[in-house]
Amino acid sequence: MSRPFATELDQALTAATRAPSPHNTQPWRFEVDGDRVELWLDHDRVLTVADPDAREARLSCGAALFNLRLSLRVNGKEPRVRLLPEPGSPDLLAEIRIDGVRRSTPAERELAEAVFHRHTNRRPFLDQQVPRGLQAALNTAALTEGGQLEHLEPSARYDTVAVLARRAEFLQATDESFQAESARWTRRSAGSADGVPLTAAAPPARHAGAVPQRGSHANAELPARSYEQQPLLVAVLSGGQGALADLRGGLVMQSVLLTATSLGLATSFVSQPFETTETRAALEALFRDSGRVHTLLRVGYGYATPPTARRPVTEVVHRGAAQTGGPST
Repeated sequence: MSRPFATELDQALTAATRAPSPHNTQPWRFEVDGDRVELWLDHDRVLTVADPDAREARLSCGAALFNLRLSLRVNGKEPRVRLLPEPGSPDLLAEIRIDGVRRSTPAERELAEAVFHRHTNRRPFLDQQVPRGLQAALNTAALTEGGQLEHLEPSARYDTVAVLARRAEFLQATDESFQAESARWTRRSAGSADGVPLTAAAPPARHAGAVPQRGSHANAELPARSYEQQPLLVAVLSGGQGALADLRGGLVMQSVLLTATSLGLATSFVSQPFETTETRAALEALFRDSGRVHTLLRVGYGYATPPTARRPVTEVVHRGAAQTGGPST
């Protein structure tokens, strides 16, 4: 990485902020005390309508944790991580201690290079299949973090997921509270430090496909474009329930996203079914035998698009005495 940083920890904190989050809300904050970092959920940036249980926000924090840990490793540091969400302090998600030195692996260095290139591509993908070998590499990335992927080829399950996505998109389009919340975070000016700017918005679909684009991330002023009719969908799953499972799911998700980026693949999220009560329950039931489903990824080949900006590290990091607690995991 070519950008200058004062310390390896400064670089790691910057890498952490490059994680994805719903509407680019960036729902994390970090407490730093020497070689110890605490990761906290920032409730002021949780979507209260779309994500009332902060499930997606914790998933994003898990992705930020993955980036931070990875960056320390490739810079020769050994991060010791404890995952800490518990009833007594649910917003303290993890503690990271820099404890010694290590030698990074080529695979870690490749993923670290992808951190500052990965971004959500909401625009049309090419009608080009993702080779089986690359799909297998994504599976391995999930397994490395204790999760798994399910690739939804055209099938009855694919059709059910597509129906749920369309149903959720309709419910959201007719929900004034959801629309008001989305409006606060979208259609931002270029270079906005958070939210989704118009430069990252998607053009309208010329023809309706199996999976709808997210209406709140569309720019009706752009010319209509043709999208792939049956995009490759990948379900990210892990074991467990509750806040800890969400955090672990974020680690799995980010491992997959960075691997996809390193392989030249584009990705975006199919989040609508997770954000309405009716469709979320149906989606969880559909995957119950496989594990806890955290997110759905659209994967394929797309043209280059501009990344969204992030808040300066100084806005998300507090340096001083941190508060910690909780059992090791």
